[in-house]
Amino acid sequence: MLDNVSLREKLNSTSEADPSGYIVPSQEKSLSTVFEIAHTLTGLARLEAKLESVIERLQSLVQMRRGIVCLFGHDGVPPIIIGDGRNEDRDSRRAVRLPQGAIDQIVASGQPLIAENVALHSAFSSSDVEMLDAAAVNTRVAFIGVPIDIDEKVAGTLSIDRIADNGMRAQLDDDLHLLTMVASLVGQTAKLHSIFERDRGRLMDEEFRLQKQLSEPKPHGRERKKVQVDGIIGDSPALRALLEKVEVIAKSNSTVLLRGESGTGKELVAKAIHEHSARTKRPFIKLNCAALTETVLESELFGHEKGAFTGAFNARKGRFELADKGTLFLDEIGEISASFQAKLLRVLQEQEFERVGGNQTIKVDVRVIAATNRNLEEAVARREFRADLYYRISVVPLQLPPLRERRTDIPLLAARFLMNFNNENGRALVFDSSAIEVLMSCEFPGNVRELENCVQRTATLAQGSSIVRHDFACCHGQCLSAMLWNCGPVEMARQPSPNFSLPATLSMPPPEAITAVQPVSSELTPLGPPGRPAVGAAKLTDRERVIAAMERSGWVQAKAARLLGLTPRQIGYALRRHGVEIKRF
Repeated sequence: MLDNVSLREKLNSTSEADPSGYIVPSQEKSLSTVFEIAHTLTGLARLEAKLESVIERLQSLVQMRRGIVCLFGHDGVPPIIIGDGRNEDRDSRRAVRLPQGAIDQIVASGQPLIAENVALHSAFSSSDVEMLDAAAVNTRVAFIGVPIDIDEKVAGTLSIDRIADNGMRAQLDDDLHLLTMVASLVGQTAKLHSIFERDRGRLMDEEFRLQKQLSEPKPHGRERKKVQVDGIIGDSPALRALLEKVEVIAKSNSTVLLRGESGTGKELVAKAIHEHSARTKRPFIKLNCAALTETVLESELFGHEKGAFTGAFNARKGRFELADKGTLFLDEIGEISASFQAKLLRVLQEQEFERVGGNQTIKVDVRVIAATNRNLEEAVARREFRADLYYRISVVPLQLPPLRERRTDIPLLAARFLMNFNNENGRALVFDSSAIEVLMSCEFPGNVRELENCVQRTATLAQGSSIVRHDFACCHGQCLSAMLWNCGPVEMARQPSPNFSLPATLSMPPPEAITAVQPVSSELTPLGPPGRPAVGAAKLTDRERVIAAMERSGWVQAKAARLLGLTPRQIGYALRRHGVEIKRF
């Protein structure tokens, strides 16, 4: 697309201006309208809807009765013909008729066509003249048509017609310049749309091939070689399945989108894909998109030239240049602004860009791995994330399992984190069996990152040579993560802040006083209708309330959850936490 500066220069060069350089009001209106058209063409709508909007906005830019955009099809694709006019019903767009002789002349010559009176012009047949309502007595119809070029080839036309009057030749010339500019914008938009449609089909085929390869069962008697990844610890089925997918995905150059909750190790997986690919000897460059403003992000990714902005004392390569022939990891890609999404889309499609403040096009060969913990589908539906960029980065989506789905990995991870703590602090702590039980019962909404923090915090405050059950904050109702997980944000706001102040002697209750990891006391509500506590409910423990609700509901968890005012997920956690065995009937 033309940027704002070049668009203003092009418009000023085709219009008469005051010698002082002042733009007269009519020129300001023209410039504003062209800007609106450019903004419309870069939106998220379908190509047909964009073209309809262009025709509508042209009505405020030039004098016209009808406007028609025609984009020719290729490879069996039907042409796109969009028409509109002040005197036409909107439904008539579906049956737009073209002045075929004039269109053929524009396409054959590749030059604009101006006719001050279509009835006297050789390019218009009698049927064309009748179609343009120019056969009536004393009616003179003028016509302007310009070619729409894509890669120096005529791919369509943009035309308008109007009732002519005397002395309007100069106005026709001015409108010709404006239509030529709009046709250039339409051509660039149509080119990007064609590339997007072509690439989307190819990317969908690639995704289908990889997904099919991932879902194929292993041949009998052959075990796939186990993938070893530095930093990824565990042997759970969920983790093994993930690493097997990493091995397959690494063999291709397809763009990968890593999905998963915060703390699941998306950066480690991205690095594993790079190290098991053919690009392993090339750079692995990473960038957190959420940590930078749009201006800084553009400079970081694309680089800048000397003097491009204040403080740019030297030219600097961007991350795309640094990752040439290698892999670029874009973390938190769902947080970038809508305007920057368009800039990033072009680089991902064309593998080329210009540095900030530069005009030299730089081509690179970069494999992009993006990551996000957002629901991009919802963001696309709310028009917060471009659909074309979503399809471009989501060629091979890879879902990372949360830690609660790979519980058998918790002891291995905790042991590694404790070993790291011991090495850094010169200690020799070990886990007691009761401590492992506590860790296995936790949900860890912050996943591996939260587990590491929990181990470090507990090891720091542990008094003995081993970590036991009562060393954990959650055993004393002092774990904020447990409150967030059990209660949710609304209930969490109502909870008093836990008292984290420790006595000077760091005294702890005896182990026999702690029988289980107790949930937040407000997690379970008394049985009975809302607002009417059941008789004697206040005397029941949380475990007894869970059992009572399950018995009253015939051991149907959804019904028991309604009795307690919980969600089905929360009642499931409560059953596991209290060790309640579900009866089967």
